[in-house]
Amino acid sequence: MGMLVLWRGLEALRRSCSGQDLIEYALMAALIATGVVTMSPAVATSFADILSKVNSVVVIAGSN
Repeated sequence: MGMLVLWRGLEALRRSCSGQDLIEYALMAALIATGVVTMSPAVATSFADILSKVNSVVVIAGSN
């Protein structure tokens, strides 16, 4: 009985497209950020600093 419920849940998740837009926006933002970073070394340095700070916040939030 438990496997049937799990299987139905996985099938419903597979058919769902609700997170697709968010993933597309994230990929587009990553593409734009990559283009900006490769064009200007000064921007690359500050972008790396920002990503480092974001990573620190995520790690701290994940440990709580």
